[in-house]
Amino acid sequence: MLADRDSLLRRLHELRSEHRDLDTVIATLALSLPDQLQVQRLKKRKLKLKDEIAWLESRLVPDIIA
Repeated sequence: MLADRDSLLRRLHELRSEHRDLDTVIATLALSLPDQLQVQRLKKRKLKLKDEIAWLESRLVPDIIA
């Protein structure tokens, strides 16, 4: 169980890092002549990462029965 939690935390850290990196790449492309298709793909990837991050965070938080 602890190893599973550690692997989830490690994966969460990787996804957050990639999400931040995409912010930088998208901002850099916006300053130059942007390839709209490339920017759109990067934004979709960023949204997918956000969904994955939210899913992992929900797995790490224990269910509380009220």
